Amino acid sequence: MNEDAGIYARESPYLDRYIQLGIAQSRVISVSFPATPDETGDHELLDRIESYLQGAEDDFRDVTVALTVPTDRRKVLEQLRDLRYGTQATVKELAGMTPGLDPEEEDDHALVREALAANPAPLLIPDHRIRDGPSAAPAPVEQKLRSLEGL
Repeated sequence: MNEDAGIYARESPYLDRYIQLGIAQSRVISVSFPATPDETGDHELLDRIESYLQGAEDDFRDVTVALTVPTDRRKVLEQLRDLRYGTQATVKELAGMTPGLDPEEEDDHALVREALAANPAPLLIPDHRIRDGPSAAPAPVEQKLRSLEGL
């Protein structure tokens, strides 16, 4: 991945908005989908995302995402990265996959939902694959990502 830190954005015809990346120390710190970007600039990860949006399967698991969220939420988001392209799960199933969480405990379901809603890098951390949970991406983006993967 490019060593430069900064904000990079590219317009996506498929999403009908921009994809914006925040990069620091060669790690992704944020992914957002603004109607108008803060800045524009090119980054090689945007090429991969564009290919994905054109139908190429990519799970982005090799992309380093800097998760600066509380530890319990980080565990949930790290487990979510294991959910493969074209696969979906429920909040309860994700709780069951996450070490230290009980899939039968409502408080743990709430924690999973909080982690999904606060996801700093939707798409790279595929919260759109959780069918009954919130996504940090805007609803139209979430639906297009789900459609793209046949979910």
